[in-house]
Amino acid sequence: MPENQIPVTVLTGYLGAGKTTLLNRILSENHGKKYAVVVNEFGEINIDNDLIVESDEEVYEMNNGCVCCTVRGDLIRVVEGLMKRPGGFDGILVETTGLADPAPVAQTFFMDDEVRARAKLDAVVTVADAKHLIARLGDSPEAEEQIGFADVVILNKTDLVTPEELAEVEGRIRAINEHAVIHRTERCALPLDRVLDRGAFDLDRILSLDPEFLEGEDHDHDHDHDHDHHDHDGHDHDHHHHHAAHDPLVTSLSLRTGDLDPQRFFPWIEQITQGFGPDILRLKGILALKDDPDRYVVQGVHMIIEGNHQRPWRDGEARESRLVFIGRRLDADLIKDGFAACAA
Repeated sequence: MPENQIPVTVLTGYLGAGKTTLLNRILSENHGKKYAVVVNEFGEINIDNDLIVESDEEVYEMNNGCVCCTVRGDLIRVVEGLMKRPGGFDGILVETTGLADPAPVAQTFFMDDEVRARAKLDAVVTVADAKHLIARLGDSPEAEEQIGFADVVILNKTDLVTPEELAEVEGRIRAINEHAVIHRTERCALPLDRVLDRGAFDLDRILSLDPEFLEGEDHDHDHDHDHDHHDHDGHDHDHHHHHAAHDPLVTSLSLRTGDLDPQRFFPWIEQITQGFGPDILRLKGILALKDDPDRYVVQGVHMIIEGNHQRPWRDGEARESRLVFIGRRLDADLIKDGFAACAA
């Protein structure tokens, strides 16, 4: 039964962005929940001895009911071990190292049957440093991918930037991933329920954002910006170069239609994920399949995709299929045409 699945949050973000602050809060605050935190290295987390109730080799139990353990080797083994602990957990949070690609961690929760039966990927949360993110996006493809993967972006250290810099950095995040929820924080101070157990698997919230509205807004802003720049120096060449520097490699693509023909849709999505897999960071959708009373939810990371029936379409709810791709250099026209051809 899905109700018994423990929600899993994958936490990613660049070194120094503030992940450790967030993890320390989860492990020490009196939030009344029992979370398991899985980290790569204990060394990064300063666990106060006063907070530890008991510890064995791999698992430290805190006096607020949470536990912390390190991944030495296989993540699946660690998660299976956690799930066998008596009392269960309200959620599991898995931290990935600063430079790592969060995909393999997210994929673990799709791949292993035993883990899938007991846990579900709830959200990918990326902590970003408001002051340094733009520089990181310039010199590190990983930084851009971490933003592309995110369901939630914690834009931290906002006290260190001007309002103009903050607006620019948010614009850059939106250009890469228009569907993530952005929280502005100082010292990662935000209610933990905005991070844990988000129910991001219920894509309604993500897909209810009107992408056309966002695109329209961004477009005007870019246009003005380019125009000013152009007037300043009058060199077309610079103007062009300037624009290219802002074109993100990772972008979002939103598709919508009515009922889909499952005989066409499933082979098509398989073909797309196999063909473009490495370049598709995330794929999410709520689908109306012909002659099916239930909403069908799909979620994918790279080439791995899974789907299940969620709940019946409600009375008065428009039966609409919505699909979102976030990826590198997506061939938007090819994907749009293919999707349109799957309509029932």
